[in-house]
Amino acid sequence: MFEPERTLVIIKPDGVERRLMGEIIQRFERAELKIKAMKMIMAPKDLLEKHYTDGEDFLRTLGQKSLNTYKEYNLDAKDALGTDDDLEIGTMVREWLIDFMASGPVVPMVIEGNHAIDSVRTLIGKTIPLFADVGSIRGDYSCDSPDLANYEKRPIKNLIHASGNKEEAEQEINIWFKGDEIVK
Repeated sequence: MFEPERTLVIIKPDGVERRLMGEIIQRFERAELKIKAMKMIMAPKDLLEKHYTDGEDFLRTLGQKSLNTYKEYNLDAKDALGTDDDLEIGTMVREWLIDFMASGPVVPMVIEGNHAIDSVRTLIGKTIPLFADVGSIRGDYSCDSPDLANYEKRPIKNLIHASGNKEEAEQEINIWFKGDEIVK
C-alpha cells in the first residue's frame, strides 16, 4: 500500500517577520502537498537545542561549510572568528542558529504528499538564497549570502527550514509535534 511521505517545514523568524507565511503555505498547497500540522510558537531554547544537535558530525559539517565560504571569498576565518577549527566554528554557528530561531515566532508544519521531502526542497530552493533558482521561495524572497552572514556573525537568513531526508524528517517531526497534534 502506498504511504504518502511526511516532512517538517519551519518558517523561520525572518519569514514570519516579513509576513510571508501565507505565500509560503500557498506554494505547498498549490503543489498538492497537505499540511497535517501547523502552529505558531516562540521556540524555547531547549527545543532548538534538540533540533540543532550538538553532535560532533553536525558541528563539523557546519564549521566546514563556514570555512569553505571564507576560502571561496578569500577571507581569513581565524582573523574573523578567532579560530580556523571546524568544530569550534560549527559550535559558534549552532549558537547563532539557536539564537536566531529563538528571536521571534516560527511556524513549524508537518507536510505530507507524494515525495514530500524532495518536493518541498525543490519548492524552497537551495539553502543559500543567493544561489536559489528564481521561482523557488528562497530565490524569490531572499538574497542573503554566507559571506555576509559570517561577517555579521549570524546564520543565513533563508526564510525556511525543511528536513533533508526521511530519517531527519521523522526525528524533527517528533521534536516539534506530539502525535495528537498531527491530523491523520
